[in-house]
Amino acid sequence: MISSSLLSAGACVAGAIAVHQSFPEKVMRRKLGALLRTNDFHSNLTGYKGRVSRIQPVVKSVRMYLDRKEAIFMLPVGSDPQEVFKKSWIFQQVFGLEAELSMIDARTIMISIYTTSIQSFIYNAEEIDQSLGMNRLPVYVGKDRHGDVVYDMVKHPHLLVAGETGSGKSAALRAILTTLIRNVDNLDLYCADLKRSEFHLFKGIAQAVVYETHEVLALVTMLRLEMKRRGDILEAAGVAHVDDLEEPLNYIILAVDEVALLKKEKDIMQGIEEISTIGRALGVYLVLSMQRPDAQVLDGKLKQNLTVRMALKHADGINSRITIDSVDAANIQDSEKGRMVLKLDGLKYVQGPNLGLSEAKELLKGYKYPLEIRQPQRASQESQDDIIELGVL
Repeated sequence: MISSSLLSAGACVAGAIAVHQSFPEKVMRRKLGALLRTNDFHSNLTGYKGRVSRIQPVVKSVRMYLDRKEAIFMLPVGSDPQEVFKKSWIFQQVFGLEAELSMIDARTIMISIYTTSIQSFIYNAEEIDQSLGMNRLPVYVGKDRHGDVVYDMVKHPHLLVAGETGSGKSAALRAILTTLIRNVDNLDLYCADLKRSEFHLFKGIAQAVVYETHEVLALVTMLRLEMKRRGDILEAAGVAHVDDLEEPLNYIILAVDEVALLKKEKDIMQGIEEISTIGRALGVYLVLSMQRPDAQVLDGKLKQNLTVRMALKHADGINSRITIDSVDAANIQDSEKGRMVLKLDGLKYVQGPNLGLSEAKELLKGYKYPLEIRQPQRASQESQDDIIELGVL
């Protein structure tokens, strides 16, 4: 008969083993090892009599810090490390969007999983201007753990900004357009503000700020005519992009707030979709925003052509999937204003800057100019008559 002391000792040993196996380092090592084994990161070694053996990656170390977990793993000889980075989304599915991969050497890769949020920050014009580099249409997104996040809209055309009330969507739009106005001289900006809440800041700076549906229709029609004109110019010059012309044309951005309100306006939505399809080469780009993602608006071609999407806090996973094909924007907390999931060559968390209305007005002083020079470029009297008849300007 087994004594009670032996039973007690056995229970203690079993408990110790269970506790040991539940240590965060052990849990992460097991999860990472399983991920590496099941996602074809191995290499094959042919041995005696042609026998083929699978050589698997090896988890070398796991370390825990106050703000992150780090694990280092080594690939077998013959494995391409770029294949691991191409599948970075697998690591994010297992460990969350905070998981980041970095290469130590040709065989060794580190995964870092952060446990703290990126801190909010105030829009600093001087610092942001210095971060824009040589981008032709620089879109300032915000900061991730490695610094400023900026991309070129010429290379990644058309942008969707989505987020519920209080998420920081207004500040994000304000920062994007303010940065563009201050740093791009050859820019024509057109704004459609159906809720009369976002773009009044840009009156006198933009070529037009319109509020009514019929004005949006006229504006979109004018831009379709302008794209036709630009297409004819490119064809005559034998080039593929407006930047290749000897006499460059201004970039055009159409910014539409709460585009979901236009979903029943067939002619307008067809025009917006046309811009999303052919606007890139013609130098015509979209910045669309909405509070609640609408699957009827973001269907098929338009959604695919919005190559960059900023998803601030979303109400639920369904809305988040509509915007970025992932539930991660629904996991953003109410306290994390300005926090977003950026969809650009994958998904990652970014903290957008806080730019208030009064601060933006101060930054934009001196950028207003007389109405008579805020006219779209036109090639012919025929196009001019069409626009005037529509009552755009």
